[in-house]
Amino acid sequence: MAASSKLIDLRQLLAERFPQSFAAGSDRLRTGLPAIDAAIGGLPKNAVTELSSPNLSAGSALLIHVLLQNAHRDGFFLALIDGSDSFDPQPSGQALRNLLWVRCHQASQAVQAADLLLRDGNFPLVILDLVLNASDELRKIPQTHWYRLQRLVEAAPTAFLVLTRRNMIGSAQLKLSLENTWRLSDLEQPDLTTRLNIQVERVHGPREIMATAG
Repeated sequence: MAASSKLIDLRQLLAERFPQSFAAGSDRLRTGLPAIDAAIGGLPKNAVTELSSPNLSAGSALLIHVLLQNAHRDGFFLALIDGSDSFDPQPSGQALRNLLWVRCHQASQAVQAADLLLRDGNFPLVILDLVLNASDELRKIPQTHWYRLQRLVEAAPTAFLVLTRRNMIGSAQLKLSLENTWRLSDLEQPDLTTRLNIQVERVHGPREIMATAG
């Protein structure tokens, strides 16, 4: 109850200080990433999308910053649940005004935070970043927890994106894979966003998602 009360207070504060101007006019959320928008039209709302990064230095941090810049450009709020307190806010600059950053130290805390934010329904995009959480932590998350989050997002005007190191969410309607492996020298190259190699691995669930991806 105490956590729910705090979330309600936070929602009221956001509404007062940052009036929401985002209009949800479709069943997709455009990401600003050609690898996603061109392939499937954006992230599906009312659905769980899992994006796994099997390689080290695959670009998941860059992806988060691109999504945040897109939220700032289009005038909506993005919630980032940081499962290992690893997000570096410095590169995002003014776009941080559109970010709710939930800093966690354990995967179980991050899943609880996702449960609260999806119930709130005030964010067009919720990202749960578990890429750097230990494998033993993630194995302790029951699949029933993911099914509960799926039911919550199905009732919300929200795209729910879960970032993982390897495929682990059986109930995800859309599964993507980030296939890059970058060296330090690669980060000095221009147009890194267009070089993000995102593959569609599996689509199931709502027929309209399958039609777009197929």
